[in-house]
Amino acid sequence: MTDTTVAAPAGTTAEHEERRRAAVSPSRAKDFLQCPLLFRFRAIDRLPEPPSQAAVKGSLVHSVLERLFDLPAAGRTEEAAQELLDPQWEALRTDRPDVVEMFSGAEDLAAWLAEARSLLSQYFRLENPSRLEPADREMLVETELASGILLRGFVDRMDVAPNGAVRLVDYKTGRSPHPRYVDEALFQMRFYALMLWRLHGRVPARLQLVYLGDGRTLTHDPAEEELVTFERDLEALWQRVAGAARSGRFEPRTSRLCSWCSFQQHCPSFGGEPPELPADGVAHLLTVQAV
Repeated sequence: MTDTTVAAPAGTTAEHEERRRAAVSPSRAKDFLQCPLLFRFRAIDRLPEPPSQAAVKGSLVHSVLERLFDLPAAGRTEEAAQELLDPQWEALRTDRPDVVEMFSGAEDLAAWLAEARSLLSQYFRLENPSRLEPADREMLVETELASGILLRGFVDRMDVAPNGAVRLVDYKTGRSPHPRYVDEALFQMRFYALMLWRLHGRVPARLQLVYLGDGRTLTHDPAEEELVTFERDLEALWQRVAGAARSGRFEPRTSRLCSWCSFQQHCPSFGGEPPELPADGVAHLLTVQAV
């Protein structure tokens, strides 16, 4: 739930960024709902995780789509997007040399890059970027609720219509969810909608998830009452997190997602033992809510 290193303003250092007040982010909130111990490992212990091909591929495709809109409208073609992929991969690899370790060899890397190119091609079947002029991209949003809880998150794209109506768009490189999981998929978008509403006093007109994995788009038009309920749910979730932090008890919750967890060696459910809970990590976590 805490998010303390997502974006350092220009001219700041990593050390300064580490001292920022903690905030609730959609990714960490979902971690706690999935498994409180997973949340602890990421938000409090901040244990290192090896890069995964799926996550890094998502970052790569996102970076290409972000930079595509730097081009003039007429130049936002599929060919231009494909030409951006190699330099963005080089930049990512320079910034994170460990990503090379994900691949067994040149053929494995080539197949992975081909998958990324396929996702970019899929994007052009879903949207025509030459007809879009986003108001913002990779937008860092931060707001404090009346309860004193700080929220922070990144919005992939924000479109604003001539009448002022706002559409929030998020790109997903996976496949669209089964209908029974749609509400769960919208958690992140409701989070963004709540932040924008509390910041600007206007509920976004549309939330849109663009699934490049299977070429589908999920849209939802939120209501103010829905965001009021969501805000209460977030506040209740934070109380659960704060209670776990104060007691030191972050229980593991097993599910099919455990197969992808990087922390099994520290998890009691898999015969591991968590490290000692760091007091400074707990203290920083609790700065989420202003006293």
